[in-house]
Amino acid sequence: MPRYMVERTFPDGLNIPVDDEGAGACGGVIARNAEGGVTWVQSFVTPDKRQSFCIYDAPTPEAVRQAAQKSALPVNRITEVRVLDPYFYH
Repeated sequence: MPRYMVERTFPDGLNIPVDDEGAGACGGVIARNAEGGVTWVQSFVTPDKRQSFCIYDAPTPEAVRQAAQKSALPVNRITEVRVLDPYFYH
């Protein structure tokens, strides 16, 4: 399955509470993603929480975009990526 990096901008910052509400919000995203065969692997967020870089496994970039729309998440850019393991060369 292809892997994609999704870049997002949150002008007011991404604020997910660290409690049951936050867990429910993330669980909802995971469930809606699964409807389109999309798996949220991992995300990185800038210190000011205004940008995120999320890794997804999905059949197509359009599947990622549709999943984001279902969860009302912005999408700036979707880039297909592959793993480069620097320790492989040692």
